[in-house]
Amino acid sequence: MERIVHDLRISETITPFGVGAIVDVLGESLIAADTSWWDRKYAPEISCDRLLARLSPGALRQPPAHAGRAARETPHLLYWRFPAWRFCERCTRLSQISGKNKGRWTNRCECGGKLVPMRYVAVCERGSHIQDVPWFKWAHRGHGAEVTESVRFCRAYKELKFIRSSQRGEGLASLSVHCAGCKRTRPLSELVGAESLQRDGIRCAGCQPWQEPTSETVCEYRLTAVQRGATGNYIADQLSALDIPEETPQSAETAEKIRSHVYFEKVVADNGGPQAEMVAGWIADEVGATASDVLTLAADGEAAEESPLLDLKDGEWAAFCKKLECGRDHGVGDFVVDGWPVSTESGWPPALTSKLTSVGQVRRVREVRALRGFRRHDAEAEFVKADLGPDSKRKPIYPAIEMFGEGIFIRFDEDQLSDWESVPEVRARAEILMGRRNSSPWAQRLAVPEPRFVALHTIAHLLIRRLAFASGYSSASLQERIYAHSDRPDRTAGILIYTAAGDAQGTLGGLVRLGHPDTLMPLLLAALGDADVCSNDPVCIESDRQGSSHLNLSACHGCALVSETSCETGNRLLDRQLVLGGGAVPGLFDHVLDEVRRTAGR
Repeated sequence: MERIVHDLRISETITPFGVGAIVDVLGESLIAADTSWWDRKYAPEISCDRLLARLSPGALRQPPAHAGRAARETPHLLYWRFPAWRFCERCTRLSQISGKNKGRWTNRCECGGKLVPMRYVAVCERGSHIQDVPWFKWAHRGHGAEVTESVRFCRAYKELKFIRSSQRGEGLASLSVHCAGCKRTRPLSELVGAESLQRDGIRCAGCQPWQEPTSETVCEYRLTAVQRGATGNYIADQLSALDIPEETPQSAETAEKIRSHVYFEKVVADNGGPQAEMVAGWIADEVGATASDVLTLAADGEAAEESPLLDLKDGEWAAFCKKLECGRDHGVGDFVVDGWPVSTESGWPPALTSKLTSVGQVRRVREVRALRGFRRHDAEAEFVKADLGPDSKRKPIYPAIEMFGEGIFIRFDEDQLSDWESVPEVRARAEILMGRRNSSPWAQRLAVPEPRFVALHTIAHLLIRRLAFASGYSSASLQERIYAHSDRPDRTAGILIYTAAGDAQGTLGGLVRLGHPDTLMPLLLAALGDADVCSNDPVCIESDRQGSSHLNLSACHGCALVSETSCETGNRLLDRQLVLGGGAVPGLFDHVLDEVRRTAGR
């Protein structure tokens, strides 16, 4: 297969055009090879110990790319032409052959016409493989009476054409592959059935387009024909971390004290007996814990494996909490946060300020994003690593980029949040999303939609939409990071809204200046006011079946949705009712707007 040198913006090489993705560039369709093909001389290593610790032993490397024209001595990425089958827009000839100009391959036919990639490719339903549809073989297969011996054994390999016929309507029936040798014509409407390729005897090669198929890579899963640009052809799995001083959560410090206590082994050995309860009480008194904490830790043994993202967020939450307690930050590193307390006596509505404890102006933060790998066709398909080379098990290379930026961190009051989410109507509302998430295999990769997560996630979206008017950044430039989990050893309740750029100078301060409480509170009130009435009301506010797989309740493009690249969950798990209330459901900020209106009416 033909190798091609090309470049993208560095941020695009992680998502949406990372390893294994199909890239459309200047009319050509290319696919990015895995990191084992990279020239490491042009792929500088990126340092982020806390992210690498959650991945595996390996290395984070920046893709060898630049935002300009590729030359001989500039960093560049290697691509393969995919699909290899193309048709000429002038003579309609269908082939895998490219023209040549002064010894170099071009995307031109021998007649001089431009070659256009075929719109359908074959994807393995469970193995995450992708390959060309073998058009010559497919055109001469089928089960109709017209498939004679002369058709089946046709050898006119250079006589294939891609024909459009307006006499057959506007659907796939109007598109067909015609062989001038045996006069066989087969419409594309026979290609798209679930078992069409299998019935024609076309099997999965068990590899990616840049790999050579071997007898050991034969795949048993069924191929299906899909459009080349379908979003399901590439489902990236990436992980990001803020480069912060790793702080140990309070629960982890307590657990470490318990495990290191001289009498802890006796509790484990007694296995819940009467002596264990007595010794657990001694340990609890000394380390400042409860006896049940000691017994639970002894019974759990080794810690269960958990989500790397949640593990990363635990450390980030602890670091933010420590920064917020220190007030003005005079540091000069890559994690600078000014902390401001939020007082109920500040003059803003108590219904708002009582739910908040502090606000942080994140003056500088460094984020590292890494691509772990990808899947194809289905979220339950086999996972393909970003490095498929010989070192993939010993020391794989993860594509990574570093971003520098600024943001706003808001910490919510844990007691107020716990009291609110214990209300039966609130929990029942969140259970709707919980049931849909659990019934969908791919949705189980999303965060658990407990009440606090849905409410804080929706608030983050509302604030992003409002900040886009005041910060100077578009909403697509702002991103969220939600810390809202009650099932963690240290409960989290906060949101980070930030923007980052891929150069060492970072951003320009338009967002962080809005992080002071006196400036942020009016923006937050305005965001809640924007969400009070949606242009799609009353349909939107009364709805509980919106969005992809109905994973949104009262939330639509008119009120709460933002750019999907800004959202951790792809614009899912949102509900205005859990923020502002509705029907019998009390919202987290239920009476805030009422207080504002009463004050304004005086």
